[in-house]
Amino acid sequence: MVLYQKEITLATNEIARKIFGKQDENLRVIEEELEVEIFARSNKVKIKGKDKFKVEQAVNLFEELSKVVKDNSLDKREIKYATDLAKEDKFKLADIYADVVQVTYQGEKIKAKTWGQKVYIDAMREKDIVFGIGPAGTGKTFLAVVMATKALISNKVKRIILTRPAIEAGEELGFLPGDLQEKVDPYLRPLYDSLYSILGAKKVNELLEQEVIEIAPLAYMRGRTLKDSFVILDEAQNTTSAQMKMFLTRLGVNSKAVITGDVTQIDLSTRQTSGLNQVRKLLADIEGIEFIYLTNRDVVRHRLVQKIIEAYETQA
Repeated sequence: MVLYQKEITLATNEIARKIFGKQDENLRVIEEELEVEIFARSNKVKIKGKDKFKVEQAVNLFEELSKVVKDNSLDKREIKYATDLAKEDKFKLADIYADVVQVTYQGEKIKAKTWGQKVYIDAMREKDIVFGIGPAGTGKTFLAVVMATKALISNKVKRIILTRPAIEAGEELGFLPGDLQEKVDPYLRPLYDSLYSILGAKKVNELLEQEVIEIAPLAYMRGRTLKDSFVILDEAQNTTSAQMKMFLTRLGVNSKAVITGDVTQIDLSTRQTSGLNQVRKLLADIEGIEFIYLTNRDVVRHRLVQKIIEAYETQA
């Protein structure tokens, strides 16, 4: 049996260490995914395999990873994603990691982690209305909040408005304890969490007091015109047709809207049409509106989340 072999030398031992991972765990991922054998020592890598094409894919993958790890550390999930791109001959990893979207209050650089996220971020930069549709864990809401805070800091907008339908309580919140704000806060908590991780609790609370940031149930949007604002509608799969129309027609001058949702997790009654499902067809061809569809490949949570989503999709 013919074995194909390639040898490459990485630029430095530090780059090699980052690519190989702890106890060479990343190399084991590459071997399994590309069906090759890898022998590494210092910064030298020998790749063997039965398939010449797969050996070449592995070589190209190491070259791409060498560009990325200079400024980034990659975990096993990211290595797995990189090998998926290699198998498709889509070497876009360097493009993804070169784009620093925002820096948190703690100095952490926020970047896309998948090509789907990169496309989503670029759409939010370029379009006034963007729909981010996909399963849990793909960063739909978090990245929208990142782009909103970036627009605010750079003075492109004067306000951030974050909203969700309080469908979990049927928008009949009277039976819950506390005043109205205390009743709805649990349903808005994911939006607070995203803001806190980017700006820090102190800054967020200051901006909330100044009404530069507003977090409120969707019902609060009725009758308003939202100008000079970056507006995010989260959990949009749980809007009715009327609510979605109401929200989209609130947009004023110099404003952007990002609408996020997961059409596989609709909590509306069977008698109600999801506003998000309706607009996917209704607004698909309007210039200036972009629909971005993220998939389980864009999941950036625990590696098991991706497998859970795949299992549910198979059952459906």
